[in-house]
Amino acid sequence: MNKLINYRRVGIIAGVTVVAVLLIAWAAGLLPVRRAPVSANALVVIAPYRHAGTWVFDDLKAGLVREPFVAGVPEMIDVLVAGIPEATNGFRLLFSGRPFPGYQKKLTWLRGDMDGNYYKMEDPPMEGWLCPAMFRYYQTAPKELYVKAEPKK
Repeated sequence: MNKLINYRRVGIIAGVTVVAVLLIAWAAGLLPVRRAPVSANALVVIAPYRHAGTWVFDDLKAGLVREPFVAGVPEMIDVLVAGIPEATNGFRLLFSGRPFPGYQKKLTWLRGDMDGNYYKMEDPPMEGWLCPAMFRYYQTAPKELYVKAEPKK
C-alpha cells in the first residue's frame, strides 16, 4: 500500500511538472502556432471564388474555409477581376503591406471597427471592411495594402 501511495505521488509530481513546462514554453512563445503572421513586405497569395452569392477563399494553413469577404470588399474584388474571364470560378489574389511590381490597387487603412478594419480604394472610390481573419496574415493592420488579381494558372 505504501508503494502505491509513492507511485501516485511520483505520477502527480510528474504530471504537474509536464504541465508547468508546457505553460512556460507557451508563455515564452516556444510552442508552434497554426500559422505565424507574415512580415509586412511578404507577398501573400490566396484564391478567391464565388460561393453563396459572395467572394470567399480557403486557406487551410490559416484554418480558413469559405472565409467570406463582406461589407464592400466583394464590390472591390469585382473591380479587380473585371478583365479576368471566369473569375467567379477562382482567381489568384496577391496582396502585401508594401508595393510590389504590377500591383493594381492600393488600399489605405481608415479605421478599426468590430475587430476588423476598414480600407478605402481611390479609383473608383470605394470602402470595405476586412474581418479579423486578416490577422492570420498580419500582426497589426497594415496602413496600406497593395493588391493584384490575376487568372488562375
